[in-house]
Amino acid sequence: MSQEFVDANNRQLDLIALFVSGKWGVTPIGRKPDSAPKVLLLGYNGANNTGAEAKLLATIVDIRSLLGPSAMLTVPSLDVAKLRRYLREEEGLKIVKVPTTYRRTIRRLVREHDIIVLVEGSCYIETFTKALLDAYLWGTRCAAKLGRPCIAYAVDSGQVSMASEGKIREDASKTDLIIMRTFAGAQRMREWGVTAPIEVAADTAFLFKPDPADADLLERELPSSRVVGIAAVDFHLFPVVPRIWGRRSRCYKWPFYFAWSEERRKAAAKLAQDFAELADWVIEEHDRSIALMCMESLDDALANDILDRMKHPERARIFSATKYNASQMASVLRGLDLLITSRYHAGALSLEGHVPQVAIAHDVRLADLYEEIGMKEEFFFDHVDPDLFEKVRARAERLLKDPGMVREMLDRAHREQVDRAHRARQLTGEFLRSRGWIVNL
Repeated sequence: MSQEFVDANNRQLDLIALFVSGKWGVTPIGRKPDSAPKVLLLGYNGANNTGAEAKLLATIVDIRSLLGPSAMLTVPSLDVAKLRRYLREEEGLKIVKVPTTYRRTIRRLVREHDIIVLVEGSCYIETFTKALLDAYLWGTRCAAKLGRPCIAYAVDSGQVSMASEGKIREDASKTDLIIMRTFAGAQRMREWGVTAPIEVAADTAFLFKPDPADADLLERELPSSRVVGIAAVDFHLFPVVPRIWGRRSRCYKWPFYFAWSEERRKAAAKLAQDFAELADWVIEEHDRSIALMCMESLDDALANDILDRMKHPERARIFSATKYNASQMASVLRGLDLLITSRYHAGALSLEGHVPQVAIAHDVRLADLYEEIGMKEEFFFDHVDPDLFEKVRARAERLLKDPGMVREMLDRAHREQVDRAHRARQLTGEFLRSRGWIVNL
């Protein structure tokens, strides 16, 4: 897809959003810091995405530990039914609906709250769609205009267009505190010219604790088996772009549609076939079963295609975020013998189990993570590598024969990430206290 085509669709998104947003026309309304704060947690919530779910739940624990039980937390979502699968509304926490044409609603929500927290890990990235980046920048702009403190909480940066770099430089610089989850992500923000205070912690998903009742889920689902996990992504669906109309089967949520063409269809079919052959090789040569890990509902179609193409589908099981919550998915990931992943949070959530892993990536998030945990040089591959699956198979062979070669390194990496993840809470607490809020440190 040409950059001109992407930029044209991005301009169309801006026109659609401007059309529905109306004018600002609001007056800032302040609250006293000594009253119970109202906190807006703005992120990719309610998308049946395991990583976003784990990160949100861990962040809620952090915010509550700082502001106490009287704080009122609001979690907006495009799909409240999906969000309620794992997040329960109760006293002090409510869920609100946000339309895809979001600007007016987000502006209102920012106006009604005292503290704005951007909780989406892929905050300053447009690999999947420019729409999410625009939404988080819009929330930041609203907060600045209305005088609300805005914190980006354990977030990341990545591939963006030159035009988006300019928007990030302008709007993210209005953020009161940006806490990045990787050093490389922080460096990109500085190189883009962002002038807001930037600190580095780690993804709060590293602090997520599964329900002990889910500890043996993998054994229950695949009894008497040793298991290799495959967390595959159909890279050819992205980016999601705005269109006034399109095929219903290609629609994510109107007005956003997956990128698609005959060329992309063929590439997706080849990707499924390559993964199917890799899975069959694991079964035949190493007598392992296969867990197809769908970290988001969007991965379901590819996983089913892989399963349909396998010679030994009876030895495989799909674990999808459509059905399993973050606790269950994390428990499965941590019980694997080996993980082959294209999903950042599959790698992150499996780290507590010291699971040997190989990455097949299409953006910088996995590259940055693997750099920090010491796996990039040998076990990270770009999805366009012409010898991709041959190299992945060779690395998988090494790790299955000698998993101990990396487990000690993964143990150290996990402890470091956990220590750093706690820093996000400390930094946020210090910032809020400097603004007059009573917090627990």
